[in-house]
Amino acid sequence: MVKSKDTDSDSQEPFFGYTLSIISGKWKLLVIYHLSKNGTVRYNELQRMLGKITYKTLSTTLKEMHSDGLIHRQEYPQIPPKVEYSLTEKGQTLWPIIQEMCQWGEHNQEK
Repeated sequence: MVKSKDTDSDSQEPFFGYTLSIISGKWKLLVIYHLSKNGTVRYNELQRMLGKITYKTLSTTLKEMHSDGLIHRQEYPQIPPKVEYSLTEKGQTLWPIIQEMCQWGEHNQEK
């Protein structure tokens, strides 16, 4: 039997794929976590919070998140350059979802 293209699960698939593309990768959820907890953060400060992340990986991750509208990048024209990152309203809407995921992990982690 051929599955109909009009089922509810099929109509949700594009939204699921979009959501995964926004939060995919090892670092994006951690960036959201740290920006949610700390507000506006400078680049080097964020890199220290994340631990073992390379300059290139963090830079790429932040560019993708900025392009997706999740973070705001504020650059100050001074020497040395100063750049700060914070969550946009769109980025802030992911925080409750991440909290739910953490609660799920707490309840389902094998002890």
